Amino acid sequence: MMVIRTIKPDDLEELYRLAALTGVGFTSLVADEDVLKRKIDLSVRSFEKETIEAPTEESYLFVLEDTDTGTIVGTSGLLAAVGLDEPFYSYHLGTITHSSRELSIHNMHPTLILNNDYTGFSEVCTLFLQDDYRHSRNGQLLSKCRFMFLAQFPERFTEKIFAEMRGVCDENGRSPLWESLGRQFFSIDFERADELTAQGNKQFIAELMPNNPVYVNLLPPDAREVLGQVHTSTAPARRLLEQEGFRFENYVDIFDGGPTLEARVEDLRAVRDSRLVLATIGQPKNSGEGLHYLVSNAKLDNFRCILIQRATPPGSGLVLSQEEADALLISHKEPIRLVELLPHTRH
Repeated sequence: MMVIRTIKPDDLEELYRLAALTGVGFTSLVADEDVLKRKIDLSVRSFEKETIEAPTEESYLFVLEDTDTGTIVGTSGLLAAVGLDEPFYSYHLGTITHSSRELSIHNMHPTLILNNDYTGFSEVCTLFLQDDYRHSRNGQLLSKCRFMFLAQFPERFTEKIFAEMRGVCDENGRSPLWESLGRQFFSIDFERADELTAQGNKQFIAELMPNNPVYVNLLPPDAREVLGQVHTSTAPARRLLEQEGFRFENYVDIFDGGPTLEARVEDLRAVRDSRLVLATIGQPKNSGEGLHYLVSNAKLDNFRCILIQRATPPGSGLVLSQEEADALLISHKEPIRLVELLPHTRH
């Protein structure tokens, strides 16, 4: 069975193995044992906090475990608030108008403006799934489990949440935007810049990046074309977020031009439509047929989420098999959270 659970200290070796598979441009999961250990430690501390006055440095990292093998095959995470101790930079795609009444010329120029507009907001992050598990709706479970956690513990996050998507780069890690813009100011490779930011070293951005607007029309065509576009391997993740209500609001990554998607937490489909029901442990009828549902427990430190299939829409209760109940770490008549995996199709 595939189970989402909170990360634990003894997952370091498996997390490092996953991080080594991510490639250039995936800054939230790098193959550095010290960095990964700090990430795990912070996540464990965050899950252990019983009360939160306001979202701050907390980080919640989930893993997808194949219980048949005990292997961790994917990760996804949530950050409570970014940019509180390290600057969080992005570009906003804006417009500057130049006009001459005498010449009857009125030109509108797209620009990139450096900003910290997402400072203090919660972030959806660290979504990665091992290649050979990219089937059977595992990616959907891995991505959308976070919204079940958001629905259960909204006080731990800000009203608005965003996701930075990996931008376009080739198989050699070459980013068209970086080559035409970032390299001119940093004089280092894209991979090195990514490595520094992944380690939390972002001061060099403030020191070297120009604060003046960058005129997009002055960039080469290949750099202009990747603004707001995602890496091919990230396209499915973008579709899943947009399916839940995330939207592109003209913010892009300063290195590779990948889009930033945002939403109000209360407007997210899985948050808005999910509900608490009581679990009954027994023999579900036609459990291998019908619609797929996300089901999570209501626990903090031992949060779990699985995917089930039911022919009949659940009412005020849900019958779970013993295997499903064990995967969720719940007993008879405990509360569980439930939502359809996919939104209703409207004709």
